[in-house]
Amino acid sequence: MSMPLSLGADRGQLRVLCLGAHSDDIEIGCAGTLWRWLEEFDRVDVTWCVLSAAGDRGTEARRSAQALLRRAAERDIVLGEFEDTAFPADLRRVKAFLADVRDRSPFDVVLTHTLGDRHQDHRLVAELTWQLWRDHLVLEYEIPKFEGDLGQPNLFVGLPESLVRRKVAHLMRQFGSQRSKGWFSEETFRGLMRIRGIEARAPSGWAEGFHLRKATL
Repeated sequence: MSMPLSLGADRGQLRVLCLGAHSDDIEIGCAGTLWRWLEEFDRVDVTWCVLSAAGDRGTEARRSAQALLRRAAERDIVLGEFEDTAFPADLRRVKAFLADVRDRSPFDVVLTHTLGDRHQDHRLVAELTWQLWRDHLVLEYEIPKFEGDLGQPNLFVGLPESLVRRKVAHLMRQFGSQRSKGWFSEETFRGLMRIRGIEARAPSGWAEGFHLRKATL
């Protein structure tokens, strides 16, 4: 049995923290959900944090965030320069970096990687999220990859097809450095959103999936 839940759009304001290990992670995992919130709430303030965003990848990350968050009332884009695949070896600095982000602003919801992600950078960000944001609503998004670690999300956000098309176009336009990777394709992104739409019985047939480990009603 499913029951629709709401973040309370009638209250008007939403403060969101988006955490991503790499420059395209947030967009892959939850761009459609963010666009929905930007349309549904009177005011959305977003802190956008990417930990590995050096050089050209940093340019892509900033440009993408600025385009995606154009309708945000306030946006704080925080980019780090941690080395890809080496986050666990730099645990203390990564945790200190995220603790500084935590202290920038209060948040209503935190979007982050899922604890079951087999990529070491993703997994560490998820683990530190639960250590640093203990009293928050945390939604863990998913990233398709070769490791085959997609699980069974238990929370879904339905998306109109217009946002599906917008998300896919945004990813392909903003992240030219990733288009050579076999999994980074329109078919991958559309396919995952279609599967989640079926599981959610979304009227549009499209959705993004999240892992919700605990919530207070």
